[in-house]
Amino acid sequence: MSDEQTPPAPETRPLQPVVVESDPPDPPLTAAPETAAGEAMAETAADIQELDTDAPRVGIVMGSKSDLPAMQKAETELTARGISSETRVMSAHRDPDTVADYAKNARMRGLRVIIAGAGLSAALPGVVAAHTDLPVIGVPLTSKTSVAGGLDALLSIAQMPPGVPVACVGVDNARNAAVLAARILSA
Repeated sequence: MSDEQTPPAPETRPLQPVVVESDPPDPPLTAAPETAAGEAMAETAADIQELDTDAPRVGIVMGSKSDLPAMQKAETELTARGISSETRVMSAHRDPDTVADYAKNARMRGLRVIIAGAGLSAALPGVVAAHTDLPVIGVPLTSKTSVAGGLDALLSIAQMPPGVPVACVGVDNARNAAVLAARILSA
């Protein structure tokens, strides 16, 4: 084909929008979709936290089964106050991965406070606090090998490094830890 035989270009007109009276106008955008989705998720999370569930609200952990008689006082106090709890034995020295997993998943499982009882070097409360952002209450415990009636555990729990807070109650005073946990939950 030569240049003379090229058909002429069709006439083009700008497109005009078609307005249908029955269609409602589009709502104005007030937030970016990511922001709206984030707000919706935050509202859902808040609603879930308000639900009354059977999930324990307080975790009670201790390093040894021999600590159970002393730590039982925390569970008794929480039960008397109508606060659900769970009790676990796990050692910061013998089962560090178990302790880390427990602390990391505590919030997701519904816990809001963790009470950790430990004697001697009393590492458990600090290790738990290192792996969660939940409040951790340490209970220094005595044993037949304690120094100065539990002073070793008391100092180990009370002297946490900056950025890893652990509340500390008196030696063998798991009941006070439960009272403090109840106050934290009601705050």
